[in-house]
Amino acid sequence: MDFKIQWFPGHMTKAKRMMEQQLKLVDVVVEMLDARVPRSSTNPMLNQLLGQKPKIIALNKVDMADPAKTEAWKEIFKNNGLPVCVIDCNGVKQLVAAVQKAAQPVIDKWLKRGVKNRSIRVMIVGIPNVGKSTLINRLVGKNKVLAADKPGVTRGQQWVTIAKGLELLDTPGVLWPKFDDPQIGLNLALTGAIKEDVYDREQAAWLLTEKLIAAYQELLKDKYAIDFEAGAPVQDVFEKIAVSRGCLKSGGLLDLDKVVQLVLRDFRSGKTGRVTLDEPDK
Repeated sequence: MDFKIQWFPGHMTKAKRMMEQQLKLVDVVVEMLDARVPRSSTNPMLNQLLGQKPKIIALNKVDMADPAKTEAWKEIFKNNGLPVCVIDCNGVKQLVAAVQKAAQPVIDKWLKRGVKNRSIRVMIVGIPNVGKSTLINRLVGKNKVLAADKPGVTRGQQWVTIAKGLELLDTPGVLWPKFDDPQIGLNLALTGAIKEDVYDREQAAWLLTEKLIAAYQELLKDKYAIDFEAGAPVQDVFEKIAVSRGCLKSGGLLDLDKVVQLVLRDFRSGKTGRVTLDEPDK
């Protein structure tokens, strides 16, 4: 089953242009990724725009991701010369320290030129709904930045002071114009980066369940109190979930539409368990 999606609305084009302009103003870039889909949430346009600016990877939603695969992804980034911070209870301090370290060569150049007491300017970028605004709220310590659990909610952009000598610029989430790999489009849809009205939710839930049957069978069984054989058809698993969760229409017919909603909602909220969709060995 081939999952197709193409989405590049006008405000995304505007956001990309704005990002190009504001990259000229910053010294360090933090790319925030969803730990469940580190490859899929990486914006391929960013490296083209960055040039030689230092970049740091911030892995968010690690509490929803497969711990072993998160460790493997961290090693992949480190082996590619990218500092990695995990955004957990200690992640904010680590991120600030990583930014300061990455900015040191810039500071050294300033000192040679006689420039003193200039703040390091940082920009956090990432796809919609990855958690940038929530991170900025934690960095600042006050809810100065609007955050919500839906894509595209951060409308404007603003500078905020996050530590002595560090200023940060918030940016809207930016998607790229074409998903050459249909798996990337699917993963972004499943994690909530893409609005539901531009893809087939039933197909997305079907493909997600197919993945869970193959890689996270026990999580699926435990979550919905069901049992099935390895490699069971998705239709059979949907029907078992419907019975277990009472997803019924009048007359006792199974309501598979409710199952679709349930499967997608549980995955996005982390209630399914700790799942990583992007395999680190591919």
